[in-house]
Amino acid sequence: MPDYSIFYKRAWSSDSGWPDLDWDVLLSAFNSSDRVRTVFERASAQEKHWFISPEYGYAQSELPSTGRCFPSPDADEATVVQSYFSAASMDLSRLRLCIDITGFMRPHLLVILKYLMLKGVRRFDALYSEPLQYAKKEKTRFSDGVVVEVRQVAGFEGNHRPETTNDLLIIGAGYDHPLIAHAAEYKESARKVQLLGLPSLRADMYQENVLQAHRAAEQIGTTAADSDDRHFAPANDPFETANALNDIVRDAGRREQVTNLYLCPVSTKVQVLGFGLYYLTECVGRNSSIIFPFCRTYTRETSVGISRIWWYQVELPPA
Repeated sequence: MPDYSIFYKRAWSSDSGWPDLDWDVLLSAFNSSDRVRTVFERASAQEKHWFISPEYGYAQSELPSTGRCFPSPDADEATVVQSYFSAASMDLSRLRLCIDITGFMRPHLLVILKYLMLKGVRRFDALYSEPLQYAKKEKTRFSDGVVVEVRQVAGFEGNHRPETTNDLLIIGAGYDHPLIAHAAEYKESARKVQLLGLPSLRADMYQENVLQAHRAAEQIGTTAADSDDRHFAPANDPFETANALNDIVRDAGRREQVTNLYLCPVSTKVQVLGFGLYYLTECVGRNSSIIFPFCRTYTRETSVGISRIWWYQVELPPA
């Protein structure tokens, strides 16, 4: 099994100079966050693309005038991603691609990873900007909380067994406790493990995260005292997140063979990236899938300021 921690990453302060990094194409998901717009303006790229997610509900008149805008159809995540790459018409085998993952819908980000892998892309860069704080602290809502369905993410469906005696659901737990609750209810009989961001993006965010995740304790069937069902990975490190998932699954299999594995990342976009890397590297074609509680709309602005900007060199497995 790979050691994801050997992958390259670095961070710099938002008020320092931009490092010597440039790309052929920068892809970013447009929203009203300063941290998304600032990175889009400061990053050096020959072309800059705005991915317009239908879940943010922007009208044509609200779209930015800088960069190329790629509106997406109001459709499933696979269609939305395919629509962008078809319209952008890029030669992925030749260009240096950077994706700012900060504003992306989680399922869209996962499908982009799968799409790039299937197209033979072995390496790309990712950026993520940390907020100084979330707008309403622990009460910040990233989605409308109205879950229309819980299902497998396109491209991350597994060959599941009919036997379910030792199913395992690992939830990357963020602030949106309704999403956590719906995911837990969807796999009611599975053993449920939470993966929390620690160290968190900011000192107070871990406690805020725990307070919100605890509101789904009834559906998860655990309490803060259940240390066996709580694990941790840095909220700003996709590679350590992948390592943590590897450890959780390996340890669970030592007790008894896991019948079916379900992953549900509803935490930071960085941890979503880690979930996606782990799945594509170790779970394709197995009794594993990524599930997600889908909502119709998401909040355009959830944060205040920028703390640090992270760069990750993402290496994808061969298809």
